[in-house]
Amino acid sequence: MTDLEIAKKVQLKHITEIAEKFGVAQDEIEMYGKHKAKLPLKAINREKASKSNLVLVSAISPTPAGEGKTTMSIGLSEGLNRLGKKTTVVLREPSLGPVFGIKGGATGGGYSQVLPMEDINLHFTGDFSAIEKAHNLLAALIDNNLQSKTNSLRIDARTVSWKRVVDVNDRALRNVIVGLGGTTSGVPRETGFDITAASEIMAILCLADDLSDLKRRLGNIFVGYTYDKEPIYAKDLKAQGAMTALLKDAIKPNLVQTIEGNPAIIHGGPFANIAQGTNSVIATLMGMSHSEYTVTEAGFGFDLGAEKFFDIKCQSAGLSPKAVVLTTTIRALKYHGGADLKSLTEPNVEALQKGLPNLEKHLENIAKFNITPVISINRFLTDTEAEIEVIQKFAESNGVRVALAEVWAKGGEGALELAQHVVDIIESDTSNFKPLYSWELSITTKIETIAKEIYGAEHVDYTAKAKAHLRKISDLGLDGLPVCVAKTQKSLSDNPKLLGRPKDFIITVREIEIAAGAGFVIPITGNIMRMPGLPAHPASEGMDITDDGEITGLF
Repeated sequence: MTDLEIAKKVQLKHITEIAEKFGVAQDEIEMYGKHKAKLPLKAINREKASKSNLVLVSAISPTPAGEGKTTMSIGLSEGLNRLGKKTTVVLREPSLGPVFGIKGGATGGGYSQVLPMEDINLHFTGDFSAIEKAHNLLAALIDNNLQSKTNSLRIDARTVSWKRVVDVNDRALRNVIVGLGGTTSGVPRETGFDITAASEIMAILCLADDLSDLKRRLGNIFVGYTYDKEPIYAKDLKAQGAMTALLKDAIKPNLVQTIEGNPAIIHGGPFANIAQGTNSVIATLMGMSHSEYTVTEAGFGFDLGAEKFFDIKCQSAGLSPKAVVLTTTIRALKYHGGADLKSLTEPNVEALQKGLPNLEKHLENIAKFNITPVISINRFLTDTEAEIEVIQKFAESNGVRVALAEVWAKGGEGALELAQHVVDIIESDTSNFKPLYSWELSITTKIETIAKEIYGAEHVDYTAKAKAHLRKISDLGLDGLPVCVAKTQKSLSDNPKLLGRPKDFIITVREIEIAAGAGFVIPITGNIMRMPGLPAHPASEGMDITDDGEITGLF
């Protein structure tokens, strides 16, 4: 049975019933049909949020076999609710790029889903569209200013790095020329498109505290330089007011439900290899304001999403997570141990054991933040008892809790052991969160701390271009910002081919981008794709809709 077929079997509760269960009055929510709603920002209570137990779900280094963090997060929240702990799961919104491409949606799977899954995976409540419009408004204002003879800021077009965005995988738009068509059609220049999830405005929305903070951050977006080498920001174009107006509803978190009828909040969707990779601060605080336990996730492996979650989001918002669930799968560990992708469903204890160092490194990284972990084995039908025992013995020998989770097949029932471990960790009060680094350190010290401590690099090398960018960051007075390293998710290193636990490698920073509005700088390693392409047979080929409006072929 497919995820969509399972979802269709569920009798959804009216969103007003979910709101009442969550703890928000029916007349305060803004309904988007029967099963979706926006939550008012006034429903956030910082004092109550400080008493909630925040649990992060992360994973080992991703593989083509998949790890299932979202499914695990939803299943864990169901399990905690079954244990009598009022719990809300808070997740990112899906991008249409992966939905229509190859990865699929981001609403979980099997009996651990958030619903209505077809709506969430498509336009949902229009947040991505609003972010896209706000981003492209700034792009239009920049090109308009370049064209203007009466209101020109004298922006040097060669220094403008602000592209346009669209929420579709469209490789043909990666590099484009704009301004063609004569003197009334703009100034010809080279630019391009990123996917909407890669927009700095997405990152800004997910780090903003409220509408006022959102407008301030939007105004701080770095645009480029004048011909006199003076920096230009979005506020110099008087863009922040109109951009914020476009985002007035998008800033409000979205309330939906899990397959077992518990509240779920879905909001924002920055990628983890080029941004912070987690839902909005507002959504997390909303969940924590109304729940004893709040379960959230960070994208890709612990080295990417979780590190940024801790060092950027938690430091920015003053959050203190109490536990980390490290999702792993037997087939992913076999892949890291050298097994061929096509053979991962076959028993292979030897490859599994060779892949354990990847799991080991991520556990070491969790310890650097002074948080107690629990290993969650996301079970698949092809997993053997002998293979499961390998991970269990590894955990026992390292003094780490471990749980076998069958959340796809059993929902909350399959997460009871995991949920109990999480409760025990929190009630034992063994975690005392501390970030990896202080924002006051130099940019290079922050980069090297992450590269050496989290990735396991021996050294960090900087290209001449990156060194020039370091000087620019210093000249702009942005040394005090955290760093959001852009790196492949496939490896702990910056080489996607180095699986397992690579050692004695050098990280090369080839350039550093400024995201002054979001409040971080982005050291870029390797080749990071901000506009993915579609596969030869995209998922959209199998999708359709019947005459009565029922969507088919969605996952």
